[in-house]
Amino acid sequence: MSLIVTTDSVPGREIAEPLGLVRGSTVRAKHIGADIVAGLRNLVGVEIKEYAALLAGAREQVLDRMIAQARGLGAGAVVAVRFETSTITQAASEILAYGTAEKLK
Repeated sequence: MSLIVTTDSVPGREIAEPLGLVRGSTVRAKHIGADIVAGLRNLVGVEIKEYAALLAGAREQVLDRMIAQARGLGAGAVVAVRFETSTITQAASEILAYGTAEKLK
């Protein structure tokens, strides 16, 4: 399965059967060392690369988990994919990816 789209359908493909909601999530916490460096970067107003890398890794992980769940259902695609984040504590956040697994004709 390689079709992951944010649209409600896959252009040029017909949906044979909706298989249901699939999702992947992770909770990531900031590292004290990264916090110190980030605090210094914040003072001068530049990109905080440590947090950007943390979130990029989390997004990849949740996509991988969502895709694995979809494959387990026999899906050919996941449509209407969305990301959400929520704060668990001041130092930790949940990243969530979800969509609808679909069998394609």
